[in-house]
Amino acid sequence: MNQLLSVPSQVGLVLRAVRKSAKLSQKQLAAKLGLSQNRMSELETDPGSMRVDQLLAILSALGLELQVQTRGGSPAAGTEGGASPPTVSKVEW
Repeated sequence: MNQLLSVPSQVGLVLRAVRKSAKLSQKQLAAKLGLSQNRMSELETDPGSMRVDQLLAILSALGLELQVQTRGGSPAAGTEGGASPPTVSKVEW
Protein backbone atom coordinates (compact mmCIF):
# COMPACT_ATOMS: atom_id res chain seq x y z
CA MET A 1 0.00 0.00 0.00
CA ASN A 2 1.22 3.49 -0.84
CA GLN A 3 -0.78 6.39 0.47
CA LEU A 4 0.05 10.08 0.31
CA LEU A 5 -0.94 11.87 3.50
CA SER A 6 -1.10 15.64 3.68
CA VAL A 7 -3.42 16.36 6.63
CA PRO A 8 -3.73 14.63 10.03
CA SER A 9 -7.30 13.43 9.49
CA GLN A 10 -6.06 11.22 6.64
CA VAL A 11 -3.88 9.27 9.09
CA GLY A 12 -6.93 8.07 11.00
CA LEU A 13 -8.72 7.10 7.81
CA VAL A 14 -5.74 5.06 6.62
CA LEU A 15 -5.28 3.37 9.99
CA ARG A 16 -8.97 2.42 10.09
CA ALA A 17 -8.95 1.12 6.51
CA VAL A 18 -5.85 -0.99 7.04
CA ARG A 19 -7.15 -2.32 10.37
CA LYS A 20 -10.43 -3.33 8.73
CA SER A 21 -8.70 -4.92 5.73
CA ALA A 22 -6.64 -6.97 8.21
CA LYS A 23 -9.99 -8.04 9.74
CA LEU A 24 -9.03 -6.60 13.13
CA SER A 25 -11.51 -4.90 15.42
CA GLN A 26 -10.47 -1.82 17.35
CA LYS A 27 -10.51 -4.00 20.45
CA GLN A 28 -8.14 -6.57 18.90
CA LEU A 29 -5.67 -3.95 17.69
CA ALA A 30 -5.88 -2.11 20.99
CA ALA A 31 -5.05 -5.33 22.85
CA LYS A 32 -1.91 -5.79 20.73
CA LEU A 33 -0.84 -2.29 21.71
CA GLY A 34 -1.87 -2.42 25.36
CA LEU A 35 -4.65 0.13 24.86
CA SER A 36 -8.34 0.28 25.55
CA GLN A 37 -10.77 0.05 22.65
CA ASN A 38 -11.91 3.56 23.53
CA ARG A 39 -8.37 4.97 23.14
CA MET A 40 -7.96 3.15 19.81
CA SER A 41 -11.17 4.79 18.63
CA GLU A 42 -9.90 8.20 19.74
CA LEU A 43 -6.64 7.70 17.85
CA GLU A 44 -8.50 6.84 14.66
CA THR A 45 -10.91 9.77 14.94
CA ASP A 46 -8.39 12.32 16.25
CA PRO A 47 -4.95 11.22 15.03
CA GLY A 48 -3.55 14.67 15.81
CA SER A 49 -3.58 13.66 19.47
CA MET A 50 -1.04 10.88 18.90
CA ARG A 51 2.72 11.18 19.33
CA VAL A 52 5.12 9.97 16.67
CA ASP A 53 6.24 6.96 18.75
CA GLN A 54 2.59 5.95 19.16
CA LEU A 55 1.97 6.29 15.43
CA LEU A 56 5.01 4.14 14.66
CA ALA A 57 3.84 1.45 17.11
CA ILE A 58 0.39 1.36 15.49
CA LEU A 59 1.90 1.22 12.00
CA SER A 60 4.16 -1.65 13.07
CA ALA A 61 1.23 -3.57 14.57
CA LEU A 62 -0.58 -3.18 11.24
CA GLY A 63 2.45 -4.28 9.20
CA LEU A 64 3.06 -0.78 7.84
CA GLU A 65 6.05 1.54 7.87
CA LEU A 66 6.47 5.26 7.56
CA GLN A 67 8.63 6.57 4.72
CA VAL A 68 9.57 10.22 4.42
CA GLN A 69 10.41 11.47 0.97
CA THR A 70 10.77 14.70 -0.89
CA ARG A 71 7.80 15.83 -2.91
CA GLY A 72 7.83 14.11 -6.24
CA GLY A 73 8.71 10.67 -4.94
CA SER A 74 12.44 10.55 -4.24
CA PRO A 75 13.46 9.25 -0.80
CA ALA A 76 14.77 11.90 1.57
CA ALA A 77 18.54 12.40 1.59
CA GLY A 78 20.46 10.02 3.82
CA THR A 79 17.74 7.35 4.03
CA GLU A 80 18.71 4.94 1.27
CA GLY A 81 20.83 1.94 2.09
CA GLY A 82 20.97 2.79 5.78
CA ALA A 83 20.54 0.47 8.70
CA SER A 84 17.07 -0.70 9.66
CA PRO A 85 15.29 1.57 12.08
CA PRO A 86 15.11 0.42 15.68
CA THR A 87 12.02 -1.47 16.76
CA VAL A 88 9.82 0.28 19.28
CA SER A 89 9.80 -1.90 22.36
CA LYS A 90 7.57 0.08 24.72
CA VAL A 91 5.31 3.01 24.09
CA GLU A 92 3.81 5.16 26.84
CA TRP A 93 0.20 5.86 25.97
